[in-house]
Amino acid sequence: MNKEKEIKVLAIETSCDETAAAVVADGRDVRSNVISSQIDTHTIYGGVVPEIASRKHIEQINFVIREALSEAGMTLHEIDVIGVTYGPGLVGALLVGVSAAKAISYAKGIPLVGVHHIEGHISANYIAHPSLTPPFLCLIASGGHTHLVKVEDYGAYEILGRTMDDAAGEAFDKVARAIGLGYPGGPKIEQAARQGDPRAIAFPRAHVAHGAYDFSFSGMKSAVLNYLNGCQMKGMEIKQADVAASFQQAVIDVLAGNVETALKETGMKKFAAAGGVAANGALREALQEVCRRQNAKLYSPAPILCTDNAAMIGAAAYYNYRAGVRSGLDLNAVPNLSLGER
Repeated sequence: MNKEKEIKVLAIETSCDETAAAVVADGRDVRSNVISSQIDTHTIYGGVVPEIASRKHIEQINFVIREALSEAGMTLHEIDVIGVTYGPGLVGALLVGVSAAKAISYAKGIPLVGVHHIEGHISANYIAHPSLTPPFLCLIASGGHTHLVKVEDYGAYEILGRTMDDAAGEAFDKVARAIGLGYPGGPKIEQAARQGDPRAIAFPRAHVAHGAYDFSFSGMKSAVLNYLNGCQMKGMEIKQADVAASFQQAVIDVLAGNVETALKETGMKKFAAAGGVAANGALREALQEVCRRQNAKLYSPAPILCTDNAAMIGAAAYYNYRAGVRSGLDLNAVPNLSLGER
């Protein structure tokens, strides 16, 4: 490969309810990043409806790809690589993006690279922080995933911990629905929590006995539901803001606590946050304080790069391509794909 040649990636992301396409050059230079959100569609149902998400992706995929190329001022003839999320995620949603990517790859003879969604979230930090290079520690916290990962090199990961049940973002969504805030839960709980007391209600902080870095949020969610039911049975007033603030603080304490333990025990001095939950301002403040105590530098993307987007997939695809990774036209959606698996 000619290292002097700029590598331009057209990236596609359709793992959940965002139809996204982007053009990224050399893994860090974002030429366009187009996102078509389905939040308004799914809000009335209180969460993502997979079949509806798939249909919306089909409606939007060609438009966002054309818009991404247009914003970048490019045509497909100038694209060197097609990168696409092929897992994990909703199988129907993933299939739309994978099918579009394979069609373009076949029609134009452009190399295809399948990308792991979590690897995309990690790679968002390469865009936000051009000076960041492995190795570093990374927390990925989103609606579907909560992982604590040692990024040993580009494309090389050691999973230190993961959730044993609900992901952090999933717990936010379920609690937000339970206290009447609606969907999406993360931003709504963060907003409500600003008016509440994080010490008002003592929700549990779960620790997994057999995994020092693993997470568990199911019990925390159940504790909130039990508290709400108890208040209703006793005729007690439910202070929505206090419930939101206390729950949010419990989640932050667990996430930040595991990060601090990992920084202490690994001795790593670079730490990155990624995923939709990483956009939470209170969590960022807590992680900044952890890094200050552990003499580590905190890296975190802007909120637009924390939520699902194609620019992060383009960054990950570039480094995989440079490492010699190529996907065939038999690439398929893998809804339960594990990080590091191919």
